Amino acid sequence: MNLYDAFPPETGESFTTLLEYKNVKIIRIVSSDTPDQKEYCQEEDEWVVVLEGSALLEVKGEPRSLTRGESLFLPAGTPHRVLETAPGTLWLAVHIF
Repeated sequence: MNLYDAFPPETGESFTTLLEYKNVKIIRIVSSDTPDQKEYCQEEDEWVVVLEGSALLEVKGEPRSLTRGESLFLPAGTPHRVLETAPGTLWLAVHIF
């Protein structure tokens, strides 16, 4: 599988699990230009990196911009949501249980 061979959905985001092993899960996320803005507050730690594109997130009520190559660590229990994305924004998310 080539991480970059992905087409953005018309709306929201598409999630593909790339690896699930012991206490780690790695997910490829491809965003449209209209994310669903759902609030997430996971029980596990999460590290995300933007491989292509850009995004505006809200983390604990504060805005946070990410562009190509930038990453963010979200400790378990941190409320966050994706507010805006460039079409075709490509992410990797690593969940640590």
